[in-house]
Amino acid sequence: MDEEIVGKAYDRRLMRRLLTYMWPYRRAVAFSLICLLVNAVLQVVGPLLTKLAVDKYLVPQHAPTPLDRFLSTSAWTGITQISLLYLAVLVATLLIEFTQSYLMQWTGQRAMFDLRRQIMEHLQKLDVAFYDRHPVGRLVTRVTTDVDVLNELFSSGIVTIVADVAMLSFVLAAMCKLSLMLTAILMAVTPLVVLATIAFRRSVTESYRRIRVAVAKINAYLQEHVTGITVLQLFNREKRSMAEFEAINREHMVAFKNAIFAYGWFYPVVEFLGMLSVGGMLAYGGFSIRRGELTMGVLIAFFQYGMRFFRPIQDLSEKYNILQSAMAASERVFALLDTKVQIAAPAAPQPFPAQAAAIEFDAVWFAYKEEDWVLRDISFAIQPGETVAVVGHTGAGKTTLISLLLRYYDVQRGSIRVGGSDIREFDPTDLRRHFGVVLQDPYLFTGTIEDNIRLGTARITDEELEEAADKVNLTDFIRSLPEGFSQSVRERGNGLSTGQKQLINFARALAHNPRILILDEATSSVDTATELKVRDALDRLVEGRTSIVIAHRLSTIQRANRILVMHKGRLRETGTHQELLEMRGIYWKLYQLQYKDQEARIRT
Repeated sequence: MDEEIVGKAYDRRLMRRLLTYMWPYRRAVAFSLICLLVNAVLQVVGPLLTKLAVDKYLVPQHAPTPLDRFLSTSAWTGITQISLLYLAVLVATLLIEFTQSYLMQWTGQRAMFDLRRQIMEHLQKLDVAFYDRHPVGRLVTRVTTDVDVLNELFSSGIVTIVADVAMLSFVLAAMCKLSLMLTAILMAVTPLVVLATIAFRRSVTESYRRIRVAVAKINAYLQEHVTGITVLQLFNREKRSMAEFEAINREHMVAFKNAIFAYGWFYPVVEFLGMLSVGGMLAYGGFSIRRGELTMGVLIAFFQYGMRFFRPIQDLSEKYNILQSAMAASERVFALLDTKVQIAAPAAPQPFPAQAAAIEFDAVWFAYKEEDWVLRDISFAIQPGETVAVVGHTGAGKTTLISLLLRYYDVQRGSIRVGGSDIREFDPTDLRRHFGVVLQDPYLFTGTIEDNIRLGTARITDEELEEAADKVNLTDFIRSLPEGFSQSVRERGNGLSTGQKQLINFARALAHNPRILILDEATSSVDTATELKVRDALDRLVEGRTSIVIAHRLSTIQRANRILVMHKGRLRETGTHQELLEMRGIYWKLYQLQYKDQEARIRT
């Protein structure tokens, strides 16, 4: 699984690519970096002001400094002056930290907006075969969880790592300037802090890997079972589904429990080691002050520096985990973005025929996997304006013909031509623009009825929209709705009957005025009453168009100019309804099994 990727702590190739998303916002990043560096300097200034106040006014042991000429000789006035300076440093720190945090958070969101948009755009270009191999839940994880991890890197990772290193450097330089011995005591526990950090990093890295896997499983499971909730309830599978989800959810909880345990011991351990160093400084400083080797102000300043010294180390360990998680997330995201589109437009695409053109399948062979052939040596032609029905048992290859014609897949052998040109010479977008498709399972998007008919096609006028609805017998239903065409449609058309959804699909196909119409068992999921409306709609849809109809209903087949009979991936028979019955072959058997009762009902 892709989520198993742990990732390096730092991968120059991936980081260079990630930084391209920050490049458009480089000015904001540069200003944020300047703010962090100024803040690091201000963190050093505070303890120095404390030292100055103590050594000059509280416990006078003060060596001359350049600030003396600006400070009063009066203790109360001088302490007030230093206090005001300290307050100014605190206010400046507050403003700088707010500005830096706001800039990087907003910049990170804009960069991730660009990345999500790029991923979505790429997902829309990928072939149908890609989605056959990749669960939707895992792809959702790429766009949500993985991008969120990268946002954390941009907003609180890359720049703040630089700031932490700068703060450590400035604090260490200030401490060395004040007292090498106290600096050595403070640094003595650093190896133990480093060892604790390494142990923490290893523990959290494994937990994060398990969390990623669990999140991907949860997304995939929820997507599949919420979509199939009707089947789940129909077969009373709720308890089993709940047990399966509980197991996946528990994996996520346990993985987080381990991470929480690691955080639980790491910060107290670092705090404990920090207090040890403070105790050592207190002991050494006390004796040094008594011997006159050290001032009280220096010791107090070191206590403040001690807190500033260990905080960046804790932050760096956290940033390390963010960096490692981001490297793994970016590897998965870029692997998706680098997935090549197999069904792409040629360098110099042919224009689609301007006039009505014949469709030809010429010795077509196709397999979804290696040489497990689904279609074998299929050859036939459909003349302009002709309506052709395709029948056959389940698995005979009927729908595969349509998928190949729309170029969702490419044939392994032979060719498919429209107007004499191989469809691989057309831009797939231009090719599909001339087809209208009505599927067995009508699919509606969240929005309004008008949105679902138009599907974003601005050239469809309101008059054409109403005309399309009227021709497919949808007008009465729309008039019965409180908001008419503006009536809201929930996800997948929930709340509408199958027949209503199918009529909306018919209106969609008619409104786009396609030159070639494909009906893939479009009437098999509607009742007899609705079929009467659909049948009239079909007559209007196929009028003057080249039409391919995959059907289980005899009424639809009998209207076809020609019938193609598929059997085990081969085209076995072709002819009109009566001609095929007279052959007493495969179609005659299908008629006996599926269509004879339908014909009797139609006659009665």
